[in-house]
Amino acid sequence: MAGRRVVILAAGSRGDVQPCVALGRGLAARGSSVRVAGIGDYERLVTDAGLEFGRLHGSLSDLMAGEEMRRWLDGGQNPVKFALNLKRLLASLAAPLLRDVAAACRDADLILYPTIGFLGEHMGERLGIPRALIHFQPNQPTRAFPHPLIPQAHLLGPLGNEWSFRAFDQIAWQALRPILNPWRQQSLGLPGMPLRGPMTRLRQARQPVLCCVSPAVVPRPADWPPYVHLTGYWFLDPAPNWTPDPRLADFVSAGPPPVYVGFGSMVPRDPADTQRIVRAALRQAGVRGVLLAAPPHEPPVDDDVFVVDDVPHTWLFPRMAAVVHHGGAGTTAAGLRAGAPTVVCPFFGDQAYWGRRVAALGAGPRPLPIRRLTVSGLAAAIRQAVGDPRIRRRAAELGRRISAENGVSNACAALDGTTRRPEGA
Repeated sequence: MAGRRVVILAAGSRGDVQPCVALGRGLAARGSSVRVAGIGDYERLVTDAGLEFGRLHGSLSDLMAGEEMRRWLDGGQNPVKFALNLKRLLASLAAPLLRDVAAACRDADLILYPTIGFLGEHMGERLGIPRALIHFQPNQPTRAFPHPLIPQAHLLGPLGNEWSFRAFDQIAWQALRPILNPWRQQSLGLPGMPLRGPMTRLRQARQPVLCCVSPAVVPRPADWPPYVHLTGYWFLDPAPNWTPDPRLADFVSAGPPPVYVGFGSMVPRDPADTQRIVRAALRQAGVRGVLLAAPPHEPPVDDDVFVVDDVPHTWLFPRMAAVVHHGGAGTTAAGLRAGAPTVVCPFFGDQAYWGRRVAALGAGPRPLPIRRLTVSGLAAAIRQAVGDPRIRRRAAELGRRISAENGVSNACAALDGTTRRPEGA
């Protein structure tokens, strides 16, 4: 792999970008030249890791404030709404985003990319180079469980589980095909993809799949093929010289471990009301709190709450009695690695899936959807997470297992031998 240019497409929020940066550092340590492409909000995250940054169109604040993003969030767990609202979101960004993807991949020898839009597949085909899929959820067909966004399929048994993945592939492709096929034909000089989409071809080609999930959280199904690598999580720890705000450190150590509450880049429909519910629930549960809020924000209103805007989970979560969050794949991974009992309040997409996994693993109570958030409901979930010794034991056990894994090393090893250009390319 030494001397090869690896491009990692990391379009999305911090939870999508940060593991890609961790993987990029691992690949760079093995001699690859790595470029991570993401929106401008994360340029510093990439360059501080010693990697090259490729800028993609858009900013997180603009995206989160847009009506298309609000529709996407409001789609909840419905897979059809998820795909159609994703189409609306991408349609508003398509021209500059696709242009930036092409620029980021211009000199690649290997492209690593997520499944949304299969942008790396199209670019890899155009350049005649290898590529590999990145899954932050278990998106590979199996009879063992259903697609994360179609949980009801388990009622149809193993065959229903398997076909839920193929159904979601089709829903997503049919939504995005009107955007992507013209780009392939007009900008990349490629034929349009057929009605059935790219997934059948990718699986027939046995294209490598890197599933950035711990086997302690999702055990590997027996029917996954060898080219699917369940690597473990890819964690990006803070620099060794990082230190927390002394006021936060003093707050955390000044009493019983607090409970963290934060929803990442997710924006509730009424942020002020959600903040009120969270503070009241913490008081009702009888615990101190560390709250995540975007700046500018008010200082803590009392001695039992500290408000933060950006603290590495690696430092914060092991010091918490429990963590309450939206259920993003990256935040869920960080909480489980820390051995922290977890309360998931999902907004949309795969977040409810991670909430169900946390509960099934015994590391937290049942998920509490954000749209049904109440003071009494959240207080009860926090009390259960903090006070149930079985949850605390199970969370600690999972934390030890995940901490013993090296997902980045496993992913790098899985990519060995995949960077040779085809003959004549």
